[in-house]
Amino acid sequence: MGEPGSGAGAPTDDADVESDDPVVLDGDSLTVEAVVRVAREDATVAVADAAREAVRDSRERIEDILDSDEAVYGVNTGFGELVDESIPKERVDELQTNLVRSHAAGAERELAREEVRALLVTRINALVKGYSGIREVVVDHLVTMLDEGVHPVVRSRGSLGASGDLAPLAHAMLVLLGEGEAVVDSDAGSERLPGDEALARAGLEPLTLRAKEGLALINGTQLTVGLAALAVHDAERVLHAVDVAGALTTEVTMGTTASCDPALHDLRPHSGQRRVAAHVKRLTAGSEIVESHRNCDRVQDAYSLRCLPQVHGAARDAVSHLRDAVEVELNSATDNPLVFPRDAVDDRASGTDAAAVISGGNFHGAPLAHRFDYAVAALTDLAAISERRVDRLTNPNLQEDHLPPFLTPESGVRSGYMIPQYTAASLVNECRSEGRAATDNTPVSGGQEDHVSMSATAAYAFRRTVRRARKVVAVELLCGAQAAEFVDDDLAHGPGTGAAYAVVREVVPALDADRPHDADMDAVASLVGEGVVEKRVRDAVGDGGDGEPN
Repeated sequence: MGEPGSGAGAPTDDADVESDDPVVLDGDSLTVEAVVRVAREDATVAVADAAREAVRDSRERIEDILDSDEAVYGVNTGFGELVDESIPKERVDELQTNLVRSHAAGAERELAREEVRALLVTRINALVKGYSGIREVVVDHLVTMLDEGVHPVVRSRGSLGASGDLAPLAHAMLVLLGEGEAVVDSDAGSERLPGDEALARAGLEPLTLRAKEGLALINGTQLTVGLAALAVHDAERVLHAVDVAGALTTEVTMGTTASCDPALHDLRPHSGQRRVAAHVKRLTAGSEIVESHRNCDRVQDAYSLRCLPQVHGAARDAVSHLRDAVEVELNSATDNPLVFPRDAVDDRASGTDAAAVISGGNFHGAPLAHRFDYAVAALTDLAAISERRVDRLTNPNLQEDHLPPFLTPESGVRSGYMIPQYTAASLVNECRSEGRAATDNTPVSGGQEDHVSMSATAAYAFRRTVRRARKVVAVELLCGAQAAEFVDDDLAHGPGTGAAYAVVREVVPALDADRPHDADMDAVASLVGEGVVEKRVRDAVGDGGDGEPN
């Protein structure tokens, strides 16, 4: 199913294993880290008792509306351009089933296992807020599917990010009906099965959807926000690693950390900038290599070293801004319409004396889409400054005297790290082709849905950018470690840069003769993606006293 998120094969540490406690879903407190636990570490989920009560109350409001025979969108009318079509009571269930079937019209690759799990856990959390009008049994089926490893086969493309992520969510929810397909975990591996057989493996019977349930299941931003949670987590690991790579490059190119002095950054107190400067200082604290060239003739370093706090910090702030939106979205009701107690809303809303239904636009992905595009630009710039430092490490026209061309003895006969810099440059330019999804728009549904967000498209672009940036940073770490081989052995690294050099050498030996680089680059990228660089460096230097792994 699809493609992996952050790579594999890096050294691990038993201390990193998370608790076996389930992730409790209450509609209000789901975090990025909890989504990662469910998606990648197979944490089980449970629904809070108060959330179950909210689900039951919401369903009672739908039943009250059905008894009233009032025409209410999403309950007993058609959808989209067919909103004015009234549906007879005896065909309401058929309407909901047809909705899921007809909207399963996705294309392109199938979602990876972790992406499906992220979609499911975020959808359950949105439903248990208690504004969607579904039955508790629907929630329980979804929970069991997650916990028993029943992963619907979901086509990745088809969402416009308005009316939610309709096509992918419809593919996911077909399995509830005993239709579609799912990949089911087992002791022997995994098996692709028809929906009804997949449910049976988990001890479940197919559901017949009731009023409002089909729409509640497929109308929301859960593909977008599930992808976002995984991508934010991965991006934050890249942000940590690029500081480490930049600090190591500063050391081995005989640069200075004076540009990270807190006095300088107190006069331009952007949060990310100050944090990065402090981080680099901690990484290189006590470095004999830095100290050895403190009184050299060079007055200033190149921008890729001197402006490291400003560029890295701006990228941090962009990803932090995206995380803020993701955390709100994870705990939001994003389907349409939403069902409220009558006394909670304006009396002009449709419904009954006890229940009110409001048709709105919480499914529109703009709050995430715009921040994705902004974060793509920021991570592209981050990759670009990292690639420029790779060039300074390898380029004989820019290198310090102690470094051989392309970081290899006998250059000419050997090419050393010449071509990894090419690859880094290629990846940066691919990043530059991304990041404009949220400014696009294609009206659909007969003009009724005339402005869409393309939030899922923006999410995919951000994930691709994170992966590319991670590989560029891996190249910088590789080259920084190789450059360290040409520094005086009697001079000690800083605690953080020393830890980085050591962990790179755990998976990649020093380059003493030309060899293919792709496996080495993959291995170091996995060190970044699996959080090994972050953990080892944090163990060496601490977290800065504020609890943040910066």
